[in-house]
Amino acid sequence: EDIRCKCICPPYRNISGHIYNKNVSQKDCNCLHVVEPMPVPGNDVEAYCLLCECKYEERSTTTIKVIVGLLLV
Repeated sequence: EDIRCKCICPPYRNISGHIYNKNVSQKDCNCLHVVEPMPVPGNDVEAYCLLCECKYEERSTTTIKVIVGLLLV
């Protein structure tokens, strides 16, 4: 995919750290929309999401394919 939201969540209490990826729009690029299933109970969601760092990423796979093709030739 050419777009994705990547959330990096560090360890929290007894839960190990994890990286979550999901294809969502830039405005939905946050912990609540990307982290599924939510590893913490409802009352800990806000604290857990504050620790997560989410970034919207966009790339052009067509350009990448053309460059790799040129390098191979």
